[in-house]
Amino acid sequence: MLAVVKIAGQQFKVKAGDSLYVPHLEGNTGDSVEFSDVLFTSNGDAIVSGTDVKAVVKAEIISDLIKGDKVIAFKMKRRKGFRKKHGHRTQYTHIKVTAIA
Repeated sequence: MLAVVKIAGQQFKVKAGDSLYVPHLEGNTGDSVEFSDVLFTSNGDAIVSGTDVKAVVKAEIISDLIKGDKVIAFKMKRRKGFRKKHGHRTQYTHIKVTAIA
């Protein structure tokens, strides 16, 4: 079974047993989470999308806080002495999809 689920404003294509990194979620390692905002499901020939979807994606948190790569935003105006440097590392949560029900 395949599903497209919306997590923290982003869409992810998931199957049971998949492991993926999503934007940071509240919870600890080992906790189970449910995502009810499912946009699309496909089970063989049966395809359901839109408001008719009644599925729920269940997942388990593998690692609660993982930092992504460092991103640097550097702005400069030549001959003016203006330089501005900002950087950040986005926080992710590693989850494993256990079931699509």
